[in-house]
Amino acid sequence: MDKDQLKKMLTQVSKGKLTPGQAVEKLRHLPFEDIGMARIDHHRQIRRGQPEVIFAPGKTTEQIIKIAGKIRENNTDVIISRLDKKQFTLLKKRITKAQYYSDARLGLILAGSKKHPKELTSMRVLVCTGGTADIPVAEEAALTAWIMGCPVDRLYDVGVAGIHRLFDGENLIKGAGVIIAVAGMEGALASVVAGLVDVPVIAVPTSIGYGASFGGMAALLAMLNSCASGVTVVNIDNGFGAGVAAATIARLTIKEDQ
Repeated sequence: MDKDQLKKMLTQVSKGKLTPGQAVEKLRHLPFEDIGMARIDHHRQIRRGQPEVIFAPGKTTEQIIKIAGKIRENNTDVIISRLDKKQFTLLKKRITKAQYYSDARLGLILAGSKKHPKELTSMRVLVCTGGTADIPVAEEAALTAWIMGCPVDRLYDVGVAGIHRLFDGENLIKGAGVIIAVAGMEGALASVVAGLVDVPVIAVPTSIGYGASFGGMAALLAMLNSCASGVTVVNIDNGFGAGVAAATIARLTIKEDQ
């Protein structure tokens, strides 16, 4: 429940459309609701400005459905990360509004009658990848930033093995307020991008690479040791974390009409 919804509820009480008892019942489970196998944070949208997130791995489909349903009762958006297609198919039968983005393995349930997230800032987020194999992590980042209200551009397969491809996206790079650089192998893309721009760069190492990449450790360490100043690094394959970080920065510049 966000501030507007709370104001609407109080108006309904004042007009007699909602009894005080009914209002108390709606507020009873705030700021969190204990449903046994989970404690749902209903105040995350108010406190953090981001939807509640369900991390699917390790949960049964029934647990995901139950948690998502409880969040929806509070009329807030729901992100389900790392959701596989089979789980989504079962979820869709119970919650028909659920959407699925297969590249990102991300499920989305929007509150109320919304058909797409509301754009909250004019600052653009640019998501770049070293290679095509990095796209699943990049899409998780891009969609997360979009869901949190940011306009998002994509510049994929522009790694340092063919650096001229990156320069071809000069207009997108210059128009970005925040850049997310997603790369596996040696993770060099983040350093190159950060050396070209004067905006925040968030580096995402991926687990893509041959044996000595050690499942993304080589890219992680390279990004942490970037010779370009000010690069921020998230965990291996953590597109979601990068998307949240980028959106948090971008939304510091709120649209004038908000």
